[in-house]
Amino acid sequence: MSPLLIGELAPDQPIFEPSKNKRLVEDFRELRATVEKMGLLNPNHTFFILHLCHILLLDVAAWLTIWYFGSSIVPFLFSAVLLGTVQTQAGWLQHDFGHLSVFSTSKWNHWVHKFVIGHLKGAPASWWNHLHFQHHAKPNCFRKDPDINMHPLLFALGKILSVELGVKKKKFMPYNHQHKYFFIIGPPALLPLYFQWYIFYFVVQRKQWVDLAWMLTFYVRFFLTYLPLLEMKGILGLFLLVRFIESNWFVWVTQMNHIPMHIDYDKNVDWFSTQLQATCNVHHSLFNDWFSGHLNFQIEHHLFPTMPRHNYWKVAPLVKSLCAKHGIEYQCKPLLTAFADIVHSLKDSGELWLDAYLHK
Repeated sequence: MSPLLIGELAPDQPIFEPSKNKRLVEDFRELRATVEKMGLLNPNHTFFILHLCHILLLDVAAWLTIWYFGSSIVPFLFSAVLLGTVQTQAGWLQHDFGHLSVFSTSKWNHWVHKFVIGHLKGAPASWWNHLHFQHHAKPNCFRKDPDINMHPLLFALGKILSVELGVKKKKFMPYNHQHKYFFIIGPPALLPLYFQWYIFYFVVQRKQWVDLAWMLTFYVRFFLTYLPLLEMKGILGLFLLVRFIESNWFVWVTQMNHIPMHIDYDKNVDWFSTQLQATCNVHHSLFNDWFSGHLNFQIEHHLFPTMPRHNYWKVAPLVKSLCAKHGIEYQCKPLLTAFADIVHSLKDSGELWLDAYLHK
């Protein structure tokens, strides 16, 4: 941190920012120390090995399905579902390595991260790091969290920002209908229509040649693997269908914890409050944990970004107690309710925009 030192604080200046809750900060530091003593930041390598193995087995099963049953519509679609599952689960796994939560050294996490996101998914690690680290630093803070950059060009997000757009008479889209067109330009389109070309633009623009090499190994492997089984148009159709399945899965899971929550400009509040107002949880179950890559514990993940995901359920009661002590809401809901809340929040913010646009 020494390169960031710009001077010493004058003796007459306060040592704590007035916008932050000092007692809460101290209590969270105690919680962090407790977490470390409990060993909850130590990974279970067997968990991640088994998770990688199940991804590889599903990948092989997808190829064997078409090889054995042929390329008719049923085995073709079944193989696409398997491959879509592979891509989504590999996405959750690369997330673990990107957060340095698998190995004790950053070097090993970074190297395996490049393999998982590059070779298994065809995306650049540098791109993910660039965006995701900003998201964790300031979740749901407009102009600081890149995950909400779709405001205001595509969507009006959050109650405060939506009203602001309406007062300024800005209308890039018919936001009062955004809960409807979300089903068209949201889950189905994000990966196949935007990410698919943008990741190549990103690596070339920033000259990330190592990431580009890893990405190309994915595409070469995919096309060579299925070339003996499918014609070129069949391979392209399979690839797009897989990205479509992955995109729907990815968007619903990642947005259920954030879009319905508080979205505003950065108010420079303490770390604990920043994360809790921008995140919520989904009920703990074997299916929910697997389906979401343990991102149903979004609160714990944001409070302890380097914690291995298999320990989230262990720290959750401690986080709940701290929330109860300071009167902070700890939201946890069923999976389908979390999905529905995305649509409801878009509908509400769209109506707020329209009211402000017409009457304020």
